[in-house]
Amino acid sequence: MPCEPEDPYRQLFDTSPDALVVVGGDGRIELVNLQTERLFGYARGALVGEPLALLIPDRLSDAHEGHVSRFAGNAETRSMGAGRQLFGRHRDGTDVPIEVNVNSCRTDAGLRITAAIRDTRERSRLEAPAKLIADRLASAVESIQDAVALFDSSNHLVLCNSVYRMLIGDSLEGPLVGRSYEQLLDAWIGDIAFENEDKRARFRDSRLAQQNHAEPTTVDLRMRDGRTLRVIDRRTADGGIVKTIWDLTDDVRLAEDVREARGAAETASRAKSDFLSSMSHELRTPMNAILGFAQLLQRDKKEPLSARHVERVDHIVKGGEHLLRLIDDVLDLSRIEAGAVSISTESVRVSDVLHEVATTLESMAARHGILIEVASMPESLPSVAADRTRFVQILTNFGSNAIKYNVPAGKVTLSAATTHAGRVRIVVADTGRGIAAESQVKLFQPFQRAGQETGPIEGTGIGLVICRRLAALMHGEVGFRSVVGTGSEFWVDLPIHVGSATHASPSQARDAPESRVVGEGRRLVLYVEDNNANVSFMKDLVSTFENVDLLTAATAEMGIELARAQLPEAIIMDINLPGMSGLDALRALRDIAETKDIPIIGLSAAASERDRQRARDAGFHRYLTKPVKVDELVSALEEILPVPRSRRSS
Repeated sequence: MPCEPEDPYRQLFDTSPDALVVVGGDGRIELVNLQTERLFGYARGALVGEPLALLIPDRLSDAHEGHVSRFAGNAETRSMGAGRQLFGRHRDGTDVPIEVNVNSCRTDAGLRITAAIRDTRERSRLEAPAKLIADRLASAVESIQDAVALFDSSNHLVLCNSVYRMLIGDSLEGPLVGRSYEQLLDAWIGDIAFENEDKRARFRDSRLAQQNHAEPTTVDLRMRDGRTLRVIDRRTADGGIVKTIWDLTDDVRLAEDVREARGAAETASRAKSDFLSSMSHELRTPMNAILGFAQLLQRDKKEPLSARHVERVDHIVKGGEHLLRLIDDVLDLSRIEAGAVSISTESVRVSDVLHEVATTLESMAARHGILIEVASMPESLPSVAADRTRFVQILTNFGSNAIKYNVPAGKVTLSAATTHAGRVRIVVADTGRGIAAESQVKLFQPFQRAGQETGPIEGTGIGLVICRRLAALMHGEVGFRSVVGTGSEFWVDLPIHVGSATHASPSQARDAPESRVVGEGRRLVLYVEDNNANVSFMKDLVSTFENVDLLTAATAEMGIELARAQLPEAIIMDINLPGMSGLDALRALRDIAETKDIPIIGLSAAASERDRQRARDAGFHRYLTKPVKVDELVSALEEILPVPRSRRSS
């Protein structure tokens, strides 16, 4: 362009959006346009002839002179201040952020330099929020304690924090930003521990292939230095990748410590159980002789004991029986703590259990001169969901304590009533001495006997602890109330059995089914069950079939042997059996040629859909839950028994 625009171009010169300044070889301004006046606040006449330094802040003037000298020596069009912010000086002395491009031409009058100066204030104002967000993002990424890296859609790094840079280490020279995913993977794959180089190569190929997957990918890596890292790659909406690398070393070590501690605890628990079991055997063997001979002395008619010796032998028998109870209680508590006590929940009629416990305790109550009775209960009292044996154990413990710690001619009352929704409270009340308030807080702690540890009344201090834990296993709870001089009440709250009003109990089942005949000739059914009450119920039920005989076995092992020897038409199998379970017995019977086709009905208190599905998958012909619906069981038997098995297989 001409260094001095002709008049026809003056208007074009003035309409330029940038400030245009023409400087002569002496560094003085020769020509400016209208935008220069607006940008710097000077009238055109005030600038022409003045040194260019007028428009440059004092702090930058020395550097500016050096730039001009170098430009004059190598004049070419270029941008000034690349990579840093430039400023001009306004007439009022304030800084004006600018961007400058310069070019030159030579005339007869010498070198002239033209500077195109752009005002960047508005752009800076518009870019400020984006820069603030970018700075905050970079600061947030940097503050993350785990390694973070962001790759663009072409899999090149655009952002990372210092943790990621430390992870890559010094294996790559220069900045990481702009490097490809593959380059960065290769830079640190050597730090990962692999069994061999073939696995390292396969890992590399799989990671590169996963760059094209939309789903997040996660991989845990063991490093050569012993650290454990978890690498997660997630795709962004624009096709990039966010990589996070977590250091799980402490978590893995903690998990290993927990596993080791759990293993040590389980080993110690097994050792304790083995020790207690062994001690039980070692103690019971001599106790058998002690109590046996003591009882022979009591029963000897040829040489009866003197009154003096009778009293002494009575003390031997009494002490031996107390020691046996202590052994049983300690073993019971140990089994509960080790989770070795199995609970078989069924529908239990509370009134039946209360009368059974009262009958059991009658002789003990008579020896102590205590009256024991069962209070009347409403006919609408529902059955509870409980393990009958453990339920009786809890009430027997409460009742024996109520007798031992009662006053002469005292009274023990067993009662029951519904409480809050879904619960029945069974109470054992006495008219005894009561328990002091300071002793009540220790009542359910092992070997605590409410201040009676040195008293004349025998006890182990374990019974109440066992009661509380047994109740918890049945989803119940125990509690008490005691007033000194008045007496105590101990109770257990148990859940109401769902559907107990319609489910037949063993006592109800005896009259429910009518007499009938199935198939032709005599039929044989095998029932495998270890609970005597349930066996009695099944005998009564099967007796209603005139031509059906019932075999029973208390264990799965015995049931398998009976099945092979007798070849029954059907087998009813309890699931929760001592030793081999009902599921294991089913598998064993299916592997035996003679028994593999016998229909087997599974019977269990486990009633969840998961339990039912497991039974179906195992291959039971039917799976029924306790308490048994009589009609359902009769229907299952009639479904199996109408045609003899010999005909079904022909």
